[in-house]
Amino acid sequence: MEELDLKELLQIFWEKKLQIILITAIFMTIGVIYTIAFVTPKYESKTTLLLATNSSGDTNGKESITTTDVTLNSKLVSTYSGLVKSDKIIRTVISNLGIDETAEEVKKSVSVTQVSDAEIIEIKVKNEDPVLASKITNEIAKVFIERVKDEFYGIDNLRIVDEAEVSEKPYNINHVKDIVIFGFVGLVIASMYVLVANMLDTTIKSSEDIEKIAGITVLASIPVYETALEEKKTKNKRKGGKR
Repeated sequence: MEELDLKELLQIFWEKKLQIILITAIFMTIGVIYTIAFVTPKYESKTTLLLATNSSGDTNGKESITTTDVTLNSKLVSTYSGLVKSDKIIRTVISNLGIDETAEEVKKSVSVTQVSDAEIIEIKVKNEDPVLASKITNEIAKVFIERVKDEFYGIDNLRIVDEAEVSEKPYNINHVKDIVIFGFVGLVIASMYVLVANMLDTTIKSSEDIEKIAGITVLASIPVYETALEEKKTKNKRKGGKR
């Protein structure tokens, strides 16, 4: 393969700049069309639950957290994170909201994470309907708190920190990001095309090409020019074409 130095490489790219710009622009246009026409917008809502004091054991009418509560909450936070997506919770939510989806479909849209070094559980729900996403999120939190209090553990140590709100922007669509990605891909492909086309082009364009191929020094070159007779024929052809 013919070796190219940096100067020659830059010269090649400069000569083919219009092709590079055109290919990059085409890919950026494809990126816009892809995000608008082929990506279904999905919305995300989230709520956070805090493991606090067990109010059922309070005798003064005021909530106060103890060392025992902290130790218990630390042990329960991972268990709670797993119980949030249990079939019993999800099916109750579907029944309460009258959702036309299966339990498995709803479970796939729900994600539960434990905030690092804190007794906080974050519940997220993704859905194509932003209103439904917020309703499912809040209902999961409500049902889960009730189940923990009345059925699972019989303790009231969960508090809602932030209720889920209706999201206005889809989480999976970012036009600027997509355009930049497609533009970068187009730029890479255009550069590869220019390099491959240059390697496949075996025509001699300058005396330097002859020196590289033949390994000899070019002492002189003969310019190409038209003779007086050729110039006259060319003029006659032009005049004949105007008639």
